[in-house]
Amino acid sequence: MRLLVLLCLLVFATPTDAATPEQHYLDLRDRYIAKFSKAKENDETFKQHDAALNELTGVLRGLVGPVTIKGLPAEGKSNADTLFKGDSGFGHLDGLGFASEGDKMQAVVTTTALLKHWLAEHREDGLPQEIAAAFKSDRFYYQAIQDSAFAKYAELPITKPASASAAVAVLGVRGNGDLKGAPHEIDVVAIQGDKVYFLAATDAVKTAEIPACEKVWKQMMARNTPEDAMAKEDQAMDAYTKCFAKEAPNQGWYAAAVKKAQSQIDLLPIR
Repeated sequence: MRLLVLLCLLVFATPTDAATPEQHYLDLRDRYIAKFSKAKENDETFKQHDAALNELTGVLRGLVGPVTIKGLPAEGKSNADTLFKGDSGFGHLDGLGFASEGDKMQAVVTTTALLKHWLAEHREDGLPQEIAAAFKSDRFYYQAIQDSAFAKYAELPITKPASASAAVAVLGVRGNGDLKGAPHEIDVVAIQGDKVYFLAATDAVKTAEIPACEKVWKQMMARNTPEDAMAKEDQAMDAYTKCFAKEAPNQGWYAAAVKKAQSQIDLLPIR
């Protein structure tokens, strides 16, 4: 009888809402962010910061598991590469980051739970909260990696791997200045089970500007409204990229871009 009572006590004492591995990572990350947001910047602080990133990397490796992407290092590190809130690049997508020499090709591997949490954290930045919608938004490709803005020019049709629940490829321009020009970066993202794979190639394909879209740009910039120059340029850029997405399939370079996007998807460990 005494044994039965003890067993019952153990059952009721066991937490039913034990923290998930992702929540353990997020709690640890947030504690470090709070710590370094108050810390004075000096050599000792930077040393502790590097140690914290290494610890987070270890937790992420346990979450994500081994990853092999051809052309990238075997060992990933935390894609969230700064824990100082004021730093440029703060708030990148939580996951394991991989990069080739010169960052010509970059990848992030994470989980759907971490992705959903990250989207919620960036709600006020304009990121769609539904994963499918986020993958079609240029804000996702901008805020997930690097510190440079990204303009999406077109979505490229690819064949989704049989075991993947989603696969998207986009063509665009990344940079800190003028984002208008011939797009050359291809980013692909795919989901298999609870794993999310994001692969970006900066000089993936050679394209060209489209005369019909150049005409749209000039017409938009010639308007008298809005008076604010930045707002006018934003509207012109929006019209320009919409035109580009519509006209891209008719261009001579388009087939090569689609083929390249498919080859990037095929680099991912999804079968």
